[in-house]
Amino acid sequence: MPRLSEKQFAQLEAELARGPVAHGREDQRWTLARVKTVIGWRFHLAYTIQGVRKLLVRNGWSCQVPARRAMERDDEAVAACQQHRSAGPTQADGHGPAAAAERQPAQTSASSAGTVVARPSSLRAATDLFGSMSANAGS
Repeated sequence: MPRLSEKQFAQLEAELARGPVAHGREDQRWTLARVKTVIGWRFHLAYTIQGVRKLLVRNGWSCQVPARRAMERDDEAVAACQQHRSAGPTQADGHGPAAAAERQPAQTSASSAGTVVARPSSLRAATDLFGSMSANAGS
């Protein structure tokens, strides 16, 4: 089977640079089948799909899978959501340690020494509480 010459491949690249829309396609994706059709139309050569893939790879092209995005995608809303999530939880949105403390009131129990110890609602509060108790025990 005859291959495309370097000159013909340069012409093919020029055709591909025009884009799929210039070749009657509705979207901006070049599939192997579409490239095969352009080769047949432009150069009157028949390539298989795998032959087209090998031709493109041999000449430095690579396959790409388009990112799937909804047609109704609102890029501004996505950016705002990503910015909000990267800021971390805050008390204003009902998340974070302070908001958790408000949702779960501290519980108390009597210890054997007769002092009242609060059960913390978070790990940080437990560290603060037990750290201060051990510091007081040494004095």
